[in-house]
Amino acid sequence: MTLDLTPAFDPHMAPAELPPAAGVQPVETLSMATADGTRLDADIWRPEGDGPWPVLLQRQAYGRRIGCTICYAHPAWYAAQGYMVVVQDVRGRGTSEGRFWPGQHEAADGAEAVEWAARLPGSDGRVAMYGFSYQAYDQLLAATADSPSLAALIPAMGPWDPARTWIFGGGAFKLGQMAGWGTQITVEGARRAGDAAAYARLKAGAASLFSGEVPGHPAELMASGEFGHYPGWVSRGADDPYWQSISPAASLARLRERRLPMFFIGGWFDGHLHSTLEAFAALDRADDPTMRLMVGPWIHFPWERRAAGVDFGPEAAADTDRAQVAFLDAVLKGKGTLAAEDRVQLFDLGQRTWRSHGAMPETAAPAFLAGSGRAATRIGDGTLADGPAPGTELMVHDPWRAAPSAGPGAGPVDRRATDERSDVMTFASLPQAAPVTVEGPLRLHLDISADRPSFDVSATLSILRADGRAHAIAESYLHLRARPEGPVSLDLGATCVTLAPGEALRLSIAAAAFPAHAVNPGTGADPVAAPLASALITTLHLALGEDSRLDLPVADGVLQLR
Repeated sequence: MTLDLTPAFDPHMAPAELPPAAGVQPVETLSMATADGTRLDADIWRPEGDGPWPVLLQRQAYGRRIGCTICYAHPAWYAAQGYMVVVQDVRGRGTSEGRFWPGQHEAADGAEAVEWAARLPGSDGRVAMYGFSYQAYDQLLAATADSPSLAALIPAMGPWDPARTWIFGGGAFKLGQMAGWGTQITVEGARRAGDAAAYARLKAGAASLFSGEVPGHPAELMASGEFGHYPGWVSRGADDPYWQSISPAASLARLRERRLPMFFIGGWFDGHLHSTLEAFAALDRADDPTMRLMVGPWIHFPWERRAAGVDFGPEAAADTDRAQVAFLDAVLKGKGTLAAEDRVQLFDLGQRTWRSHGAMPETAAPAFLAGSGRAATRIGDGTLADGPAPGTELMVHDPWRAAPSAGPGAGPVDRRATDERSDVMTFASLPQAAPVTVEGPLRLHLDISADRPSFDVSATLSILRADGRAHAIAESYLHLRARPEGPVSLDLGATCVTLAPGEALRLSIAAAAFPAHAVNPGTGADPVAAPLASALITTLHLALGEDSRLDLPVADGVLQLR
């Protein structure tokens, strides 16, 4: 990597000069060259004055002038707070040279970018990284490589372990998320290549992405491998060692050794919630005030008070920009304090306020699945009970009308119509007589089998309102490539909700969640490569009793079960 202070220029996409923002010098656009000679372009926003200032680096995969403004203040605002802000196009994106392969170059390129930014005029030599989604992933990967000037991270809603919490979940390829994102990346690849016809075909095909013979292999996306990564990714299973080469989690020992201050931001309805929770849990240092977690009532973006038609009140519109600057001021400037007792801040979806803790709550008690055999065909038959009881629940999955995706990735969606289907088992607690708070990790254990070689399990936890609405708040998915030899477990992430009197919890179990995941054909074949016509009717068998239970972290009050 060389320190190149010449202006960046691309004849196809040279950004126009911007007028200066208040309290900030005019933006400067500079380039660096990586060790292999690839030019990476960046915008630099400096505060007024001579500095030196700590550097705030964002490595952007969607064009540096976006600057994560879909959920953050503009980079110029951060510069006005006393930071030199560098927003860089990653390799193969924006005006930077090279080919974009997600995760493949971000560790080495990110580390080189950190050291380049640390030596820019006006820098005090310390670099913090910030950014949302892929830009959070960039941070964690840069921290795994040789980046001694890196001083802090603020990863928001980003990937952590590709094989477990990003590309796959429970062994199942995340079809909806991966094909949707893959289309976005591929469309931009076609635009950069100047192929207007491919750009138009891909964009038009996005409206009917999963309508082909093999939904896991959308035709236009599979035919455009020269512009994007999707064909290569969908052909690899969850056990492919390639995922470890692009995984921050694979370098856990290195990340722990660095002991960097980190401020994780997540959303209860964000598709990367499992990644955020697992990364924080893996890297947390007990009682260290510079390790922080904030989870709001947010979808992936925007981070506002309303999601899926539910208004979570004024506290939900938290000022995350100010929170990030307060964190940076404390760890880089020695201004202000970070209290150990509020390292973990969780938004209560019921009381619609924030709850602060020194650590993530972990105490859990079992709620046993119970019923008389009609949990799938009669709402109210399946219950959550305070003790195990023997019994059997059968559910028929017909791939012709597979259960749809109806989980919290789109917000607290109302699952009533889905739960009333005959291929969804439901188990509910009693309506609560007094407020009760459920706060912390959620884990589901099932003694389940099927009459086919392979099957899937989709699980969703909802708040059952007094008026019958069922607002989804947590979910998980499990792909079983073979019949399990014993009970299985699903990680539903975590939640924080105070149930009001009259409200209950409902657990829903299905054998599909399409198109979030490809429909398992039941034959043992890979669901993402299986034609629709090959899928078989499958009967699931759930044995009730000690091994079929939901572990619930009840923090305050007594949860009333059947």
